This record gives sequence, structure tokens and C-alpha cells, in this order.
Amino acid sequence: MFNRRHFLKSGVGVATTLGATSLLPAWAQSASHGNMGHMHHSATEFDLHVSEFPVNINGRTGQAIGVNGTVPAPLIRFREGDDITLRVHNMLDVDTSIHWHGLLVPFHMDGVPGVSFPGIRAGDTFTYRFSVPQNGTYWYHSHSGLQEQIGHYGPIIIDPAGADPVEYDREYVMVLSDWSFESPERIYEKLKTVSHTYNFQERTIPDFLEDANENGLSETLSDRAMWGDMRMSPRDIADVTGSTYHFLINGHSTADNWNGVFNPGERVRLRVINASAMTIFNVRIPGLPMKVVQADGLHVQPVEVDEFQMGVAETYDVIIEPQDDQAYAFVAESIDRSGQAVATLGPRPGMRAQAPELRAIPTLTMRDMGMNHGSIGHDMSGMDHGSMDHGSMDHSGHDMSGDMDHSAMGHDMGGMDHSAHMASAPEEAGDWPVERPDLEVGPGVVNINAMPLYRLNEPGLGLENVPHRTLNYEMLRSLEPNPDTRLPDREVEIHLTSNMERYMWSFDGVRFADIREAIQMREGERVRVTLVNNTMMTHPIHLHGMFFDLVNGGGNHRPRKHTVNVKPAEKVSFDVSADHVGDWAFHCHLLYHMMAGMMQVVSVLPDAAVAARRDEQLRHMQHQGMDHSGHGQMDHSQHQGVDHSAHQMPAAKPEAAATQQHNHGGHHQ
Repeated sequence: MFNRRHFLKSGVGVATTLGATSLLPAWAQSASHGNMGHMHHSATEFDLHVSEFPVNINGRTGQAIGVNGTVPAPLIRFREGDDITLRVHNMLDVDTSIHWHGLLVPFHMDGVPGVSFPGIRAGDTFTYRFSVPQNGTYWYHSHSGLQEQIGHYGPIIIDPAGADPVEYDREYVMVLSDWSFESPERIYEKLKTVSHTYNFQERTIPDFLEDANENGLSETLSDRAMWGDMRMSPRDIADVTGSTYHFLINGHSTADNWNGVFNPGERVRLRVINASAMTIFNVRIPGLPMKVVQADGLHVQPVEVDEFQMGVAETYDVIIEPQDDQAYAFVAESIDRSGQAVATLGPRPGMRAQAPELRAIPTLTMRDMGMNHGSIGHDMSGMDHGSMDHGSMDHSGHDMSGDMDHSAMGHDMGGMDHSAHMASAPEEAGDWPVERPDLEVGPGVVNINAMPLYRLNEPGLGLENVPHRTLNYEMLRSLEPNPDTRLPDREVEIHLTSNMERYMWSFDGVRFADIREAIQMREGERVRVTLVNNTMMTHPIHLHGMFFDLVNGGGNHRPRKHTVNVKPAEKVSFDVSADHVGDWAFHCHLLYHMMAGMMQVVSVLPDAAVAARRDEQLRHMQHQGMDHSGHGQMDHSQHQGVDHSAHQMPAAKPEAAATQQHNHGGHHQ
């Protein structure tokens, strides 16, 4: 793939003269190299050259595909509402693309080959033009092949058009990523051959003895036998691990010691972006609280925590206020505890904080498979749990008391913990029609969860019992009232399905390559999407083109997100206002899961009548005194001139929606 002519043409030949050292953009440099956390330069025009070049990662040279000769890519910063022009020059010998993750752009500017545009051919230039009605922290990456894994990603900051509700004295962008010197194609080939090829953290004899001492010999033997019957491992937490990955912060390994500075007493804003291919990170700064002020680019009511788990493609902005003259470790630890990246925040450039030891490896339980192993026999053949007795489910560990107002739920909670029985927050239930897939156990679906759990009040695998405050989705509330509080017109249930042993991943048991009909919505309708995780892994699910309101008990202040981490055996719901006409990718953001087939297309079809009814309902809400400031309705002027003639309007009844064919050629082939 490497081509010397294109390499020199891209202007990164200087890297060769520097001994193939990695060139880093200014935002990714350390304080010891001049980055003092003051970067407010914005622009409206950008030239981005995608090329292949050598990089130095952790003292070793590898080949990257990146933008303007750097890994990570340059920071793109502009102002909310500005008209932006981005010229992407493909210097590769293969196609490329850029997706603007979380940005509300016209669908033909979204950058997904085979869904919204044909891709950028080798040697060609594609010009993206758009303006967006939003501000906050986002990122961009390739949606072509496996380029994202080897460096094709970078941060985006959109400054607000008016006053920023977040006050801060300096800011740092913290881009988390994973790097391997194995080619991504080789990694994928290994996973398809032996799905657990990178898992070297299986339970050992000392683990058995420890469990037997804690839980008793009989229960420990029963647990081991059940996992053996299922041919699964309770330590199968991450597909690709620290056995091949180097975990990075702003392109730096722990040994490189990326460092940022502060003056004691300052408010420092950290814009944390998980730009990894496959790694869910636990983020903490031991000894220093973090106040979460943004999630996925949108403002939330500030909540102070000591640690949070962030899925691939999620972003969190946090404010820290260090008071002491000391160095602090910024720790990004992989969910399976196979590795971590550590940076330093301190009052002077070049300081190095003490990196903490890796914590104990988390272990899945039968509850993560949606069952209580104490009441289910060992014959797990077929893994069809459709006839499971709901009374046998393990409902422990879900105290929803917290800050929730149960009096508003319309249910007498009686002081009892009913959280595990809830498939969705009870105050959000309705009588709208629900469309469910007809699932059967088969080669691509080894488990159908009959009793998925409500888990939005849990912080994520491995953080259940840590001795400090951890973030969970139930704690998030939007800063401004939600712009659309209508009840859903209908509900679409989508199942996350897999055969982990064969490394098959899908929605509703159908791989993306076999999809014949998109998920269809009509412009202006309000749709509830419910995700049911039938797998034993956590999946960050991303919807392009629209924010969704997470059903977490937040009333009119639900958090609005573009990516949600769905835990094992979990059922998650969110509401979407189908305002953004076009075809939008919908997928798991674990790169190799998407490659294996966990992807779909959401088509929002133009419908003037439904949109007019929506507008009338929203006007009525506004007359009732509701505050719809902030991220309001989409500007449809950007869609003028877009040809939607190929879209067949669905029939009046959702269950009779017309079939729509999509050309997926060229995407991840």
C-alpha cells in the first residue's frame, strides 16, 4: 500500500529525515513542548491530506494512515453556525473517507461510503461543505476499511455562537486510542479464525481456589461447568487486548509521558475523546474529582465523579480544579485491565506522575448472560432462553434509590428494589405499537435474552465495587430542556446478536452484507428505539445524523447522545425525532464488530404531512411555556436540492413499511 511518490507529495517526507519520529500537531504536544492549554484559533476552511507515513509509537516504528502527516490528526476548530469548507485530498492508492462523528450535517456530507456517498477515490479531492447548529467536543475518522485503526482520526471543537455555559481557564484535548504493530487486516483474520486469540487473561487455578474459598466448592464447580458447557469464557471482556495494543493519549504512550500544566486553583477543561478502534476505557485521576459538564458534545447538568467508563466514540468534557502543587495521573485503563495509558497533569512542564498498578481483571457472571446460574441446568445447548422462568433471574445489585424521584413514576415502590425487573424506566412506558424482530437461534444467534435487565444505573463492567464515585447514565441530565418531549409514535426493538465463537456480529441476526431493508422513519415522527443485548460483551452503539434522548428517568432533561454503551444482557431505550432527512449509518463502534456485520441503515424519508403535524405539536408545547432553547430543530435548508426520489414512502402502518433497497457496495470491502 505504501507509495513513495504519494508519500513525498503529501509533504510528510520530513518524518523520514527525523528518523521516522511521529510528528504531532500542536494540540497533541505536551507542556514540555510548548502546549500550555490555550488553543482558541478557529477557521472556516481546512485542507486535509490523507496519506501513509511512518510513525514512532513507544519507541518502535510502524506505518500509519493519517491526516497531514500526523497521528492523531489536526484539530479542527470552528464556531457554531459558521459555513465550513473542508477539502479532503486522498494521497493513498486506495479509497478513503471522513465521517464527522456527532455533527448534524446533510446526509451526503456524512462521509460513509456505500450509504451516503461513494467515497473518495485514490488521487481525488472531495470537498465537504456544511454548517451545524451545535457546539461542543466531537471527532472525525475514516469510515473506509480499517483505516481508523492505524491513525485516521482527529478531534473537533465547535465553539458556541454565544456565551459558553462552561467556565474554564485553560483546556486540553485528551484523545484516547489503541495502536497495534500488527496490520488491522491481520488482527481481523485472527479474530475470525480464533475469536479469543488475544485473550491471555483466562481464569487460573489460583482463581479457582480463591473463588472456592469465597463462594464454596460446590458453587464454584457449578459455575465453571456452566461456562464450559456454553464454550464461553467469563474473561472474554475485550476482543483485542493489551497483548497486541499499545494504549495512547494524544499519540503518546505512558513512557512518553504526555503532560499538561495548571496553576493551583484554576478550572481546567479536559475534552476527553475515545477515538480507539476497540477499547472501552475507564478514566480517572486518582485524588482529583472530575465534574462532567458535557456528554457527546452536549451540555449536561454538572455532576462530580471520580471515574467514568466511556465507550468507543463517546466524548466527555470534565472540569478539574486542582488545588495542590503536585502532579496527578490521568489514567485511561482498558475495560479488561490488560493495559492502560497514563498522562500527567501538574503545575510545571515535564512533571511525571506515578502510574497506578493495573487493577484486578473483571469477570463476567451468569447475570451478564441474563440468567441466574443457581437455577438453570447445565444443558445450555442451543442457548435458547426463550422459556426461562422470569422468577429465576438474579435481581441483586440494582439499588435505584439514588436521586430518582419514585413518586413521579406512578408506581408504589414500597421501598423495594424493582430495578432489575425493569426493561425500561417505568415512567417512560407507553401503549404505542412495538415492532419486534422474529428471532430464532441459529448459526449467527446463539442466545436470545428472554429477560433483559435495566442497567443504566450501573457504572459499567468492573466498576461495580470500586470505593469511589462512578458515573452512570442515570446520573446524566441535559442542561437545557429537551427540544422535543412528544411521546413516541411507535417503537422499534433491535437485538444485538452474535456467535462469538465464529466471530459473527449482527443486528437481529442479520449481517450488514445481507441487509435488504433499512430501518425506516418518516420525517417528523417520534420513534422509540429499544436495544436488547443478547451478547456477553458491551457494545457502543452509534446513530449517525441525529441525537437521541436516552430514556433514563430524566423527564424533560434526558441526556441527548449520539453513542450509547449497551452492557451485557441490557435493554436500553432512546427516543429519536426523525428530523434529518436522509440515509444514516447505525452501527456498533467496535471496529471489528462493524466489519463483521453489526451495522444497519436508518432512512428518514421526507413526509410533509407528518413534519407539519410535528411542528404544530411543538408549537403547542411552546405555548404551554416549555423552554426549547439550545439545540432546536434542524435547519432543513441544507437539504434543498437533495434528490430523494429513490426513497419509497412507507405504508401508513409501520409494520407494513415498504421495502427499500440500498447499495452498500464499497463499504468496508
